[in-house]
Amino acid sequence: MAAHRRLIIRPGAIGDFILSLPALRCLKTEYLELWAAAQNLPLARFADQTRSIASTGLDMLEFDPRPDLITSLRSFDSIISWYGTNRPEFRKLVQSLDLPFQFFTALPPQGLALHAADFFLQQAQTITRCRDDGIPRIEVPRRGGEFAVIHPFAGSTEKRWPLERFQQLAGRLERQMPVRWCAGPEDSLPGAVRIENLYELGCWLAMARLYIGNDSGITHLAAAVGTPVIALFGPTDPRVWAPRGPNVRVIQMR
Repeated sequence: MAAHRRLIIRPGAIGDFILSLPALRCLKTEYLELWAAAQNLPLARFADQTRSIASTGLDMLEFDPRPDLITSLRSFDSIISWYGTNRPEFRKLVQSLDLPFQFFTALPPQGLALHAADFFLQQAQTITRCRDDGIPRIEVPRRGGEFAVIHPFAGSTEKRWPLERFQQLAGRLERQMPVRWCAGPEDSLPGAVRIENLYELGCWLAMARLYIGNDSGITHLAAAVGTPVIALFGPTDPRVWAPRGPNVRVIQMR
């Protein structure tokens, strides 16, 4: 019997992708290809092949249905897509082309009292029998360190605890252990550690004794590699979007 070839298309930011990992585990087949945002691809070590969505031309399918892209899509036995759910023209086109798409909602509906990881997992369980605890995990080498990591940034300013408060916290924490600051490539923070490859960043975070950060994708990454995490949440509902793991503590900042 030929191996089942499945394509998963999962757009979204770092945190959304990480919270989808339990669902992606359930959707694994003999051959699995994943299309996602380029920054998230290093975390998809479970996939046989990965491509950035931008590189495929998928976002232009309604306007330029390239034969090579259509042939590629037809090579899969099933396509699970969190992409295109809210694009009626896209959905109509893939239906007319008889492509094996099944669409999932990319974000939990407003007001649904269910954690996002469980929401994505339940979607996957509609097509595959799979038991999973709903905890995102990224396997990395385990090497102990005696330092704390502070990542004081987030995708939106309303999610950010003031930098001065983080600096005050770091001053107290340094009485017990060294503190290292973490930042993205465009964040303004002199002396911070900057590792663009998310898997390599996860390996470094796994060495920390403690991680403290806002509601951000990097906080989800720290939790997924098993680092003890203190996550500071502002306007976002932690019942839906909190990082998950046995060593995670969420503090809601009012």
